[in-house]
Amino acid sequence: MEKYKKSWEFHGRTLTVENGEIAKQAGGSVVIRYADTTVLSTATANNQAKDTDFFPLTVLYQEKMYAAGKIPGGFTRREGRPTEHATLTARLIDRPIRPLFAEGFRNEVQIVNTVLSCDPDASSEMASLFGSSLALCISDIPFNGPVAGVMVARVDGEYIINPSVEQEKNSDLNVTVAGTKNAINMVEAGAKEVSEEDMLKALMIGHNAIKELCAIQEEVIAACAKEKMEVSLYEINPIVKQLVDEKGAQRIREAVSIKGKLERYGKIDELIAEMEEEVAKLEWEDDKAREKAVKQAHEYGVEVEAGEVRRLISEEKIRPDGRGLDELRPLDSQVDLLPRVHGSAMFTRGETQVLSVTTLGPLSDAQLIDDLTTETEKRFMHQYNFPPFSVGEVGRMSSPGRREIGHGALGERALLQVLPTAEEFPYAIRTCAEVLESNGSSSQASICAGTMSLMAAGVPIKAMVAGVAMGLITVGDTYSILTDIQGMEDHYGDMDFKVAGTRNGITALQMDIKVTGISEEILREALAQAHKGRMEILDNMETAISAPRDHVSEWAPKMAQMMIPVEKIRVVIGKGGEQIDKIIAACDGIKIDITDDGKCVFYHTKQDMIDKAMQIVSDLIREAKVGDVYDATVSEVRESFAFVTLFPGTDALLHVSELAWTRVEKIQDALHVGDVIKVKVTGVDATGKVKVSAKECLEKPEGYVEPKKNFKPQGKPNFHEKREGANVERRVFKKKENAE
Repeated sequence: MEKYKKSWEFHGRTLTVENGEIAKQAGGSVVIRYADTTVLSTATANNQAKDTDFFPLTVLYQEKMYAAGKIPGGFTRREGRPTEHATLTARLIDRPIRPLFAEGFRNEVQIVNTVLSCDPDASSEMASLFGSSLALCISDIPFNGPVAGVMVARVDGEYIINPSVEQEKNSDLNVTVAGTKNAINMVEAGAKEVSEEDMLKALMIGHNAIKELCAIQEEVIAACAKEKMEVSLYEINPIVKQLVDEKGAQRIREAVSIKGKLERYGKIDELIAEMEEEVAKLEWEDDKAREKAVKQAHEYGVEVEAGEVRRLISEEKIRPDGRGLDELRPLDSQVDLLPRVHGSAMFTRGETQVLSVTTLGPLSDAQLIDDLTTETEKRFMHQYNFPPFSVGEVGRMSSPGRREIGHGALGERALLQVLPTAEEFPYAIRTCAEVLESNGSSSQASICAGTMSLMAAGVPIKAMVAGVAMGLITVGDTYSILTDIQGMEDHYGDMDFKVAGTRNGITALQMDIKVTGISEEILREALAQAHKGRMEILDNMETAISAPRDHVSEWAPKMAQMMIPVEKIRVVIGKGGEQIDKIIAACDGIKIDITDDGKCVFYHTKQDMIDKAMQIVSDLIREAKVGDVYDATVSEVRESFAFVTLFPGTDALLHVSELAWTRVEKIQDALHVGDVIKVKVTGVDATGKVKVSAKECLEKPEGYVEPKKNFKPQGKPNFHEKREGANVERRVFKKKENAE
């Protein structure tokens, strides 16, 4: 294998492809260098097809901590399970690649992307997608690529390809778009209420950049590609097809039009099971052949079902449940379903139902995100749960899988755009979407329910957000766009195009397709149809709640905040947290967050506890001023002076001469620890030490004469001192060494 290395300039950064030196035993391998980001992408396939009814493709994205110069945490100091970001990136790579394998290809394929070096401003995600496609194209695996992806951001009206971290942070639109040189086949976007036209423009700009990357890949393929392996595509036995066509196909087609999901699926399953029994009665070579034929009878029955769904929509413009192409299912919106939670709402669309619960907490409850290059806190979390009972099945209840993580991330992106800032609403916020019933579009239902539960919880969101899933059926040159797709239309259709937004614009968008790509015309029409559906959904949601509550729930933590001088933070916290622990204990477990700039935020369900804690902190940070009078408590008595506490955190010195207008011989006779005495501040030095006087708070006795002070010269003065307003000049002479 000859070594290959070549570089190109791509939108301000150098893109380098290397092949033939690393991971040579993989089916295909490339090292992609994009600026200082380096990714190893490999693609390997088994030679034998698996006996399965789906394409066994696995895409992995591994972030090695050494890529950012870090040592992993934890006891073992090794990378553990994939992070949420790694899981989402793997999905991002899988989605545009999967449609480009041949129908019936059943060989197991594994694509592994390993980030070896990470430059925060050069996307390792896009480098991995580019590398995955290229590794497949130069391997012996049949693949109808190349495919590539870019990120598009808009900053101050300018569209930027693969923005830096800073540019992405300052943008009002962030889109990840992937596709072939001919068409787009995957989109993931978040935006601050942008128009459909602006979103479409970003997609087209992104596709132009994708064409450049595909041209680069074609150049590498011409130099490095291996000969493709011979594969036999999976086909159903013609005998099985004939039997099903003769005895059951028409009845399956009729069952597709049954309105209810469970009734429809139940009837179709019954008919397919009948076909399986008929196939099993035929003469076969052996039990293994019979078992395979029965399995194929099931697969072909599903094909007949899918074909009828597509025919109804494309030819008769009728959907399985009788709706028109742009018609929504029946909608229902409710709030305040649960008594003790901070906010709750339920959104039902046809046979899809989601309960969303919002919980508020102190900012310290924010999720810590430790990625390769940054450590950040996420104060808003939208989490999506999909239990098996929601589709009438029995299944394992475990930690969230890739699908749940992906749907949660989409909903989070849609809602994040309308949330108040931490300064405006200093709470950590969690919305939990519980899918109770599902027949398609549950991720979009979770956005609708999430919006209403946030409003019910008193979160001052800027606008209501709703989501709708669009579908597509293509037959030849004709196509039909569907609004609010249900499960059957999603499963057998060509596109799942989710659009979420407010009345003013789009906040999130996600598109996956099963064909090689879709045109600008289809995208434009789908966005317009989605806008119409979104407005109808928002109308329904507003019947349940039209504006955020002006207060949080009585069960939610109330909040108050104050600023404290930065130099006083250590006083409030105390040595080893001793002082703040005392405040928490004294105020019924109140939660207190203190930031480095001195912002102090208090959280408790009871307002009186917040008031009490704020008073304690106010006392701790108070500064004594000359002339202030306090009822001080004696804390320590010495030989000629005492220490008195003016207020928590501030002590002052009271000299025996300042105790009374008459002479006090022994201060121990006049003061004892714990005594309360009124004092007046007479001085505060540069270090903050305070002096007080008790006699200044008393009346001078009648005829009081100020005692003369003995003059004690300090050091060895050799100057003349003239007192202002005096008629006499006093000469101070230096001591002479020899007496005169």
